[in-house]
Amino acid sequence: MPKEFYTERDIEDMVKRGVTSLNMTENVVLTELAYEKANRLGMQLLRSQSDNPPSAPIRPYLSQKTAFPPSIPKADNPTGEELQTRIREAVLARMGNQVDPDLLDTIIQRVLKSTGVK
Repeated sequence: MPKEFYTERDIEDMVKRGVTSLNMTENVVLTELAYEKANRLGMQLLRSQSDNPPSAPIRPYLSQKTAFPPSIPKADNPTGEELQTRIREAVLARMGNQVDPDLLDTIIQRVLKSTGVK
């Protein structure tokens, strides 16, 4: 079955015609702007499975808090600070002065925080 794609303009037109909801099936795809416009205009996006935006891939490795794999010995399970230092040193060794160290620290901290390590 072919996919139906909706843009921001399509959502605006539907709301103007009085459409208040859209049944989201696996064949319905909204652009990110269309999804945001539907939310702003109060259009209900009816889904049967997950609460993710239609265009967002499911990434369980980002949404689940996981510890280091059990195969890593506890003695080699670094703290957040140690891990940040290791990552920073490895990136700087590989990239040299091509990367801004302050920006690198910010990125590493965000990644460690989002993965639950720090």
